[in-house]
Amino acid sequence: MNLQTVKNRFGIIGNNDALNRALDVAVQVAPTDITVLITGESGTGKENMPKIIHNYSVRKHHEYIAVNCGAIPEGTIDSELFGHEKGAFTGATDSRKGYFEVADGGTIFLDEVAELPLPTQVRLLRVLETGEYIRVGSSKVKKTNVRIIAATNENVQQAIEKGKFREDLFYRLSTVPISLPPLRERKEDIHLLFRKFSADFAEKYRMPGIKLNPEASEILTNFNWPGNIRQLKNVAEQISVIESTREVNAITLSKYLPEHMKGNHLPMVINEKKKDNHFSERDILYKVLFEMKNDVTEMKRVIVDLINNNNLSSNEKSAIITRLNNPDEINQESNQINSEVDNLSIQSPTYQVNNNTLNEPIEHSIEIEESLSLEEREKELIQKALIKHQGRRKNAAKELGISERTLYRKIKEYEIIK
Repeated sequence: MNLQTVKNRFGIIGNNDALNRALDVAVQVAPTDITVLITGESGTGKENMPKIIHNYSVRKHHEYIAVNCGAIPEGTIDSELFGHEKGAFTGATDSRKGYFEVADGGTIFLDEVAELPLPTQVRLLRVLETGEYIRVGSSKVKKTNVRIIAATNENVQQAIEKGKFREDLFYRLSTVPISLPPLRERKEDIHLLFRKFSADFAEKYRMPGIKLNPEASEILTNFNWPGNIRQLKNVAEQISVIESTREVNAITLSKYLPEHMKGNHLPMVINEKKKDNHFSERDILYKVLFEMKNDVTEMKRVIVDLINNNNLSSNEKSAIITRLNNPDEINQESNQINSEVDNLSIQSPTYQVNNNTLNEPIEHSIEIEESLSLEEREKELIQKALIKHQGRRKNAAKELGISERTLYRKIKEYEIIK
């Protein structure tokens, strides 16, 4: 069968190879009763494929019913699909036939099939395998001869991994898979579609059609079109109705395209959720620096104890003092980390040791210059942790990586009000 004839009959525009392949598969499987699963992003025209399959099948003289599974409430989906008996639930004043009973001998198109609740998926699997179903509130098994075509814009494999979709149902539905390409992968078809939509709206609203100049045409072709054909059609309708000038330039067209999507040629991420963390990357870097500071302080105390307790030889003491009096070498690693943090003004501690007073307690000969900004950041982190955990010191201490006793001491030291 000529694909152009199919396109003309169902109003499909485009010569993209992936689109032609999808149409060819649909026409090939139409005379059979094979179950088909159609996948593709929202707005790619998935609803056309089941119509083509039904109209070129032996079932074309029987019922064709399209069901949007995502638009039916979970509590009534079983009743809609399989019917119910009188008194089966509150409000069921009469018996009612379901879609599988009404469409007996015909075709049912289950759009957004991944939205079906798990109990309904079990019922659907039984229909696919045996042709049997039971009305809600009944125990009598009924038979139906229905061809099922399903479609979804979700990643079914991910839904299976999350336990939201049955794997056996997926394999039963996708006997023959058909995938429709997104509009951004059909760049050669974008201008053809826009011209068709513009002509349709010109006839509908009885006004001259709009045309794009070369610059506007280039923008139209390179736009990402996250809403695919549906979005392109909406843009064509808006421009047709609103703009008085019939020749559209790049500036005019840009007003109808989302600003954040201009020039973006990458696929859109759907349903991506940003995690709400109380601690930013900068806070984490500060926390690492705090831990480094604590390590340096602890190392200093160990050195002081060793020197004061005379557990070191004269040469070892001399080497330590030389090391302490060379702050550039000591802080080399810290400075390297600090240079990677934007706008961090953390001054590394410096040490001064008197060579002539080895016999005196070394605490008196070490002068430490602490950075005030470091203490402020430490105080700020503690406050954030306390707020996040609603004043629970144990949880806040765990978040900060310190003991509860240390946290309590810091709260008193910084006079933090919980």
